[in-house]
Amino acid sequence: MNLTNKHVIVLGAGSSGRAAAALALREGADVSVHDSRETVTGLPEAVTAVAQATVATGAASRCDLLVVSPGIDGTSDFVKAYAGNAGEMIGEIELAYRFYEGQIIAITGTNGKTTTTEMVERILDRNGVSCRACGNYGIPFCELPLMATPPEVAALEVSSFQLETIKEFHPDVVIWLNFSADHMDRYPTLEAYKKAKLRVFENLTEEDHIIVRAGEDIGARDAVISTFSTEAAADYTLDEGWICCGGEKSVDLSVTRLRGLHNAENAMAAVAACSALGVHADAAAEALRGFAPPVHRCELVRTLDGVEYVNDSKATNLHALDSALRSQGRPVVLIAGGKQKGLDYSTLLSRLKDTTKGIVVFGEIAPQLAVVFEPISGTVPTAVATSLEEAVHSASSMARHGDTILFSPGTSSFDMFSGYEERGDCFRSIVKQLK
Repeated sequence: MNLTNKHVIVLGAGSSGRAAAALALREGADVSVHDSRETVTGLPEAVTAVAQATVATGAASRCDLLVVSPGIDGTSDFVKAYAGNAGEMIGEIELAYRFYEGQIIAITGTNGKTTTTEMVERILDRNGVSCRACGNYGIPFCELPLMATPPEVAALEVSSFQLETIKEFHPDVVIWLNFSADHMDRYPTLEAYKKAKLRVFENLTEEDHIIVRAGEDIGARDAVISTFSTEAAADYTLDEGWICCGGEKSVDLSVTRLRGLHNAENAMAAVAACSALGVHADAAAEALRGFAPPVHRCELVRTLDGVEYVNDSKATNLHALDSALRSQGRPVVLIAGGKQKGLDYSTLLSRLKDTTKGIVVFGEIAPQLAVVFEPISGTVPTAVATSLEEAVHSASSMARHGDTILFSPGTSSFDMFSGYEERGDCFRSIVKQLK
């Protein structure tokens, strides 16, 4: 791709947009970054900043290449106004792909992407293959080709938003972890959401590898396929805490700090993907010794009076909440709730009845959840809290020695917090102050 003397407009001045602008600038383009916010900062000196951009700004603009940041809805009038006057429209992931020369392990799925991405990076790095976590987690993908010595492999976490704008993007290995309803505030139907995620397979060939959870419907694909599951027959399975490959024990998960069956599956996927690039399971086992998942993902904050307090603030959808419930080995008092984003919690009633002894709901969706959980209120009482602090204290009053208080909201945090990180930090702070 030749960008010399081409005019490139980048929509969005977040980290992905800034990295895309820097890469386009290095490749000889005349670059401007447009954003609807009042001020735009942090750009390379030679990049033009256009703040307070509107549909009218887009209609008056012209460019050879339009690069859209993943947080901006590509179907919006704002993007359409720019795209109508652009020679080509792509996203930051596609731009980076056209200039990155290493191998790519693309990790996608509704849940577990970040933990799996971290494990892929760790396994490869500790076995002499330079690797960097990037994309939806870590640094923007566009930063890799800007490095003086780019890593040999990109452990690339990709979201449905990022996949909406790919064209030539062709990873060497794809990990498909799972699929369930999410982002229904952006997609009109569940099918539209899945269609966006399935784009990760578009350009694969029979020489590429797909690592997929057994039972997932990804359609017919021309690639070498390996499966994993803790529940069904697969190439990678779990036996008494060991990951087994072809029936042979290969990775002892007890030497890690991973909790729950969902994390066992994340580890299987990472091991299988690295094996596809030549780092086999036995070598992966030593690399994962002591590995702990990122914060806010079934993170044990403390044990007080025999009660575990677990921070799973990253559970921003129902599949993540369900996985967290399945992973607990003790009676659970659940704290759930947050922003209303169109998810149907009634699908979890059976799981909640089997795993919880009490539920505390909070946030914008709290009144609705109290109604949804009414059918199980005879055995699982539900309390409504007006703040997270009140929710923690209410859950503490329900819990007894040997129980787990699980903070797994099942929806996003933007009704009360800037993101799941702030929400999880708030939970941790409240819990640590308990006496």
